[in-house]
Amino acid sequence: MTRYADGRMLAEMEDGVGLVTFNQPEKRNAMSVDMWEGLGQILDAFADDDRVRVIVLTGAGSKAFVSGADISQFEKTRADSNAQGEYDKLTSAGRAKLADFPKPVIARVRGYCLGGGLGIAMQADIRIAAVDSEFGIPAARLGIAYGYEMVRKLVSLVGPSHARMMLYTGTRINATEAERIGLINRVVADEDLTDVVVDIARAIADNAPLSIRAAKLTVDDLVRPDRDRNREPIEAAVAACFDSADYREGRTAFMEKRPSRFNGR
Repeated sequence: MTRYADGRMLAEMEDGVGLVTFNQPEKRNAMSVDMWEGLGQILDAFADDDRVRVIVLTGAGSKAFVSGADISQFEKTRADSNAQGEYDKLTSAGRAKLADFPKPVIARVRGYCLGGGLGIAMQADIRIAAVDSEFGIPAARLGIAYGYEMVRKLVSLVGPSHARMMLYTGTRINATEAERIGLINRVVADEDLTDVVVDIARAIADNAPLSIRAAKLTVDDLVRPDRDRNREPIEAAVAACFDSADYREGRTAFMEKRPSRFNGR
């Protein structure tokens, strides 16, 4: 296990799965500026490590995934619009690296997933939540507003009607409701959460990395505004699949009725 941000961010890897832990349980894993910097460093390391096929984001303890930004820093870092601009600069690198991470990301959610924490979970490709989880965006209760990209992501997942309800009321919803409106992929019993997430992560890790990359590029492009779409990288990624040794391995394994052994080449 590798420690970042004075131990408030943790990283480890096993069987092709990179695990990222938000480790500030005494503050329900609220995100501080240095935790954003640590997250960016972890994502850089995992992006460059060919052994890592998929990553899982999780919160330490059982109380929260991430309960939002660390409000104890607001007076210093987010006191007004100018301070907010500086805060955005300090945290933008970590946010951008999560948004653009080239490998699949799974959010393993238990407990509170609120505000900026929900923003992190929404950047994941897949969200699996324990039944005791709670979701919400309390911006209207704090007198602040969330930026364009976070709101766009929310609308892309749940639609404008549910997005308005969450943003306007600032109230929390439970995991069952979050699954119903499309905010999360699946809700599971608390005791099954780890096993379900591990099974999904290992299923992804066992598949052809180039195929997964092409799929992620395509889905990400389709949910962007029309003006920002770019098919060229997708077409190149699809072509790379058909020219790959992994494609030959997949065909051979199918004919030989054995599991494929993919190398990402």
